[in-house]
Amino acid sequence: MREKRVPPGMMPFGPGPGRHHPGGPVQKAADTRGVLRRLWGYLRPYALQLVGVSLLVVATTALSLLHPYLTSRAVDDGIVPGNLHALARVAGWMLLVHVLAAAGTYVQSIAMIRISQGTVRDLRRDLFTRIQALPLRFFDRNPHGELMSRLTNDTEAVSQTLAQSVTRLVSSTLSVIGAAYAMFALNVRLAVAALITLPLMLVASRAIARATREGFRERQSCLGAVNAIVEEMTTGQRVVKLCRHEHQAIAQFDEANAALRRAGIKAGIWVGLMGPVMGLFRNAGFAILAAAGGWMVLRDWATLGTVAAFIAYAQHFSRPLNEIAMIYGTIQSAVAGAERVFAILDEAPERDAPERERELADVRGEVVFDRVSFSYVEGQPILKDVSFCALPGQTIALVGPTGAGKTTIINLLTRFYDIDSGSIRVDGYDIRDVTRESLRRSLGIVLQDTFLFADTVRENIRYGRLDATDEEVEEAARLANAEGFIRRLPQGFDTPLSEAAGTLSQGQRQLLAIARAILADPAILILDEATSSVDTRTELQIQEAMLRLMDGRTSFVIAHRLSTIRQADCILVIDGGRVVERGTHEELLAAGGAYYALYSSQYQLSAKPLRTAESAPA
Repeated sequence: MREKRVPPGMMPFGPGPGRHHPGGPVQKAADTRGVLRRLWGYLRPYALQLVGVSLLVVATTALSLLHPYLTSRAVDDGIVPGNLHALARVAGWMLLVHVLAAAGTYVQSIAMIRISQGTVRDLRRDLFTRIQALPLRFFDRNPHGELMSRLTNDTEAVSQTLAQSVTRLVSSTLSVIGAAYAMFALNVRLAVAALITLPLMLVASRAIARATREGFRERQSCLGAVNAIVEEMTTGQRVVKLCRHEHQAIAQFDEANAALRRAGIKAGIWVGLMGPVMGLFRNAGFAILAAAGGWMVLRDWATLGTVAAFIAYAQHFSRPLNEIAMIYGTIQSAVAGAERVFAILDEAPERDAPERERELADVRGEVVFDRVSFSYVEGQPILKDVSFCALPGQTIALVGPTGAGKTTIINLLTRFYDIDSGSIRVDGYDIRDVTRESLRRSLGIVLQDTFLFADTVRENIRYGRLDATDEEVEEAARLANAEGFIRRLPQGFDTPLSEAAGTLSQGQRQLLAIARAILADPAILILDEATSSVDTRTELQIQEAMLRLMDGRTSFVIAHRLSTIRQADCILVIDGGRVVERGTHEELLAAGGAYYALYSSQYQLSAKPLRTAESAPA
């Protein structure tokens, strides 16, 4: 089995920083104003369209505020004196106002949908781009499902809020201001009576909104945890079934699902509480206004139409306040999602220093490790003072027990991680002085577990070099001994594959990976246990393809099956993060040290006195 070094506390199935512990505390969110400022940065390209929407909002709000005034005119000029002509005229104006307001609301809704979708498209693009630029250390500590949740659920929360809540918030705010101005203009005493409950409404809405935000933040975190579990269990379904852990998987999901349910109920309760509380204060205000208005009408201090207009304006004042409070809860959901998105965007990308941007070109393939030491976690070294040299065209085999550091050597050569001390040079250049892109362009990797994309066979091979022609793709498949089984597939090279590629055997997947590497034509080749999971006949096909691939290239081969590396130019025996032996197959067998012990354990050679790994020459 291929080794995989993951630092403690960063296991793929363990709770990382983005995963919620059911029943645990909710982390404090970032500054809301800062999040809104950053969101405005994404809205700025649509500033002209936002101005147009704002003008429409002002117009529709002004039209809606005309309704109470027209109501007062209908009562005082039409109903009370019995003037049907005046009543009909006012009714016509009311109809026109409502038609224009409805049309303006529809247009502004369409415009905001376009703005919100464009904004979130840009945000989602930047998030995905940043994920592509992050180092592997980030993925070691963050579950994939959690990242998917941020890319989908959290950005969608922002989209929904921008599309539905922003214009409503602006419109409600303008309605409150306009209604208050109109009430004071009509009658100061009635205006004061109408606003008696306002301080209590503000205090209650502020307290409920604060609790609502906490609830939405916890819900988003729990949703990310559920997505992470679903992604992990779906990807690892074969292992789950093989180990008969279906019940444990269900229990783990149920725990996270229950936490999401509790968080959803909590958030929903606070959101649902806002309406009744605001309604209570609003109805209390209406009762006070009706009593005060009736008393003033009886004393001829106000007309019946004025009181009717006040009741309508009071609705225009209190209903938007209630709506603002409700919208605030929705905005908190978007802010919580945006915070999680910006947390990823704030992660430091895998970037080359400006002074170290040399392009590695015309690579011959000389690779030198010079006293390299490395640790995933500070204080826990994985490689210790490793030195070796691979000349152009040589094959270097890395053997040793699981966890010895073999795959770590490959991770450092590819600059998935940077070394702690020493140097790694390719053709005399320290790989930290060249761009990662040019370094990786010179490398070809065939792993034990081949990853195939949800695309056709042809495009999966073409992934090695995207500008390759169909003829070059098919030639690479032929050289990799893959053309035969590809032609037998239902649609040949155009057969679609899923990510899991369940219709292909492990050996066929490996042959596609070799074809991909052949097409890339790298100067340096890395084979990580490429034949460990196949039968003998398929292994011969793969070995034949690999020999073609390795011809003329500097190759690093990680192998537990020692029969595959007998012809290597140099075999490095890695143990405890050190090179404890080096030499050819025959030299190491003759030395009778660690390699001899490994070989004997596989092929049960007749025993001879073994030298310990510690005493073997390095």
